[in-house]
Amino acid sequence: MAHKKMGRPPSDNPLKDRIFVLVGDETKRKLEICKEKLKTTTSDVVRKGIDKMYDDLEK
Repeated sequence: MAHKKMGRPPSDNPLKDRIFVLVGDETKRKLEICKEKLKTTTSDVVRKGIDKMYDDLEK
């Protein structure tokens, strides 16, 4: 009988796409400040920024 694999449970919204972005020193500095103050990751800051921009377009 096969045993189920242990590990992380499957996500309801799996993240599968990667985006690579080149940024300058000032943008990188701002990103690092955001990460530190929000206690989060680069990916989360970028996702929140995209959501905010999208919401602003909808207004």
